[in-house]
Amino acid sequence: MNGEFRAQFDADVAFANGGGLTTAGFRLDIPGDRIDDADLAALFVRHLGLLMVSEVRITNKTIIEEPHKGGRAVPGAADRTAGRRLIELSHPVTDGMITLPGWPAPKITEWLTREASRKHYAPGTEFHVARIDMIANTGTYLDTPAHRYADGADLSGFPLDRLADLPGLVVRLPAGTRAVDRLLLAPYDVTGKAVLLHTGWDVHFGTDGYGAPEAPHLTGDGAKALVDAGAALVGIDSINIDDMGPAAGGERPAHSTLLAAGIPIVEHLTGLAALPPDGFRFTAAPPRVAGMGTFPVRAFAVVD
Repeated sequence: MNGEFRAQFDADVAFANGGGLTTAGFRLDIPGDRIDDADLAALFVRHLGLLMVSEVRITNKTIIEEPHKGGRAVPGAADRTAGRRLIELSHPVTDGMITLPGWPAPKITEWLTREASRKHYAPGTEFHVARIDMIANTGTYLDTPAHRYADGADLSGFPLDRLADLPGLVVRLPAGTRAVDRLLLAPYDVTGKAVLLHTGWDVHFGTDGYGAPEAPHLTGDGAKALVDAGAALVGIDSINIDDMGPAAGGERPAHSTLLAAGIPIVEHLTGLAALPPDGFRFTAAPPRVAGMGTFPVRAFAVVD
C-alpha cells in the first residue's frame, strides 16, 4: 500500500466562450482516498490549465491506489512531508561489476595495505589506500558535451550549477514503455529542471537482460522537446538514453541533441521510485578531471 491515490473518471467540459472538451478514463492525482465531484473538477481544470471553463460534469468516477504521476493539481510528496531526506539514486561501484555488457569491469585492489603502512607511522597508527582501474562508463555516470563532441566542455570545464542542487522532476513512464517521445513529455514543465525518466529498467542492472534491445530510451524528437523547453539535465534509469537496438543503426540522436545544447546526461540511475513527482533537489557532480567527458557520480536527491 503506497498511500497515494488517483481518480479515474470521464469529464465533459463546457467553456464560457463556446465549445467543449470530452475526456474518457482520465486519471489524476488526488490528495487523499476520496474527493467529491466539485473538488475533482477544480483539480482537473488546474491540472490542464484550462481557461474560461463554465462547467465540468464528472461521471464514472473511481478511486485507485497507485503512485502519483505528477502535475499541477496536487503538490508533490515533498510539499506534504515534514523532514529532510536524502535519497540515493546511484548504483554502488564494486570490483568486477558489469555496467555495460561486454565492456571492461572495474578492478579494485590495494595500493597500500594496512599492514604495510604500519612501518611508516607511530605504533597503533595505520592507513589503507585502495586503487581502482576502470573505464569512465562505470556505474551511474554523467556525460558532458566532451563525451560526444571534440570541442565540447569536459568534466573540468562544465559549470557546477548544471550538476548540483537542481530542481528535480520525475517523468514516470507507463509499464512497458520503450520510447519516450515528445507526447509523453508534453504534460511536464521541464524548464530549468533535472528531468529524470523513470522507466523501471534498473531492476535488470547487472544481468544479461539489462542490455536487451527493448531497453527504454529517449527518442530524438523527445530530446529536441527537452532542449526547446530548456531542461537543465536529463537522467534515465536505463542502460542508455538512446536506442541501442539493432534498428537504431548506431545512431545516437538523444546524446547528440542534448549534449550539443549543453545539457548533461546521467545514465544508469536507480531508485527513482522513491522520489516524489517534483519538489526535490537533484545532484550528480563528478570530479573535475581534465580531458574526460564522462565519469561516475554519486547521484542523489534532497527532499525537504
